[in-house]
Amino acid sequence: MQTIKEKELAASQTIKKESGFKSILQAPRIVKVTLSSATGTKMKQDKHKNDFISERLSKITGQKPITRLAKQSVAAFKIRQGDPIGVMVTLRGKRMYAFLDKMFTIAFPRTKDFRGLKRTAIDDIGNITIGIKEHTIFPEIKEEELKDVFGFAVTIVTTAKDKKTAGRFFDLLDVPFKKD
Repeated sequence: MQTIKEKELAASQTIKKESGFKSILQAPRIVKVTLSSATGTKMKQDKHKNDFISERLSKITGQKPITRLAKQSVAAFKIRQGDPIGVMVTLRGKRMYAFLDKMFTIAFPRTKDFRGLKRTAIDDIGNITIGIKEHTIFPEIKEEELKDVFGFAVTIVTTAKDKKTAGRFFDLLDVPFKKD
């Protein structure tokens, strides 16, 4: 079975031939993967919510997340400038490929009623954002730790210039899209 890194190289070669690029560097490749979870109003009720989510995301990714602070005050949400409102992890290199392999081959098959990702998740500049409702689909989370379930967003950033090229690139990476 090929890893995501091997699939990425093969996909870049294929797209280079199909598009007539002169260099492999013109073909799309994965730059980084970001995981982010917003705690927002939950932070006001439980001061340790960000620590809990940080600890779980660090187990899943193998890297310590950073706490994101509010850039400005929003009175309607009772948020003041500088309040912690979420956590975020940016993965590159080996950790990025390991996380993507784990997500596509282990976590998604464990998701209840998973039928694939929507193609509309690909934006106009070639990135894809995936919402994961439960962090418990990852194997690092044990059964006895299922007290607080949270969701997070995974954004895969690529060098693709448009939606069509990115769609072809993700197809070659075997990203599980819904069958139309």
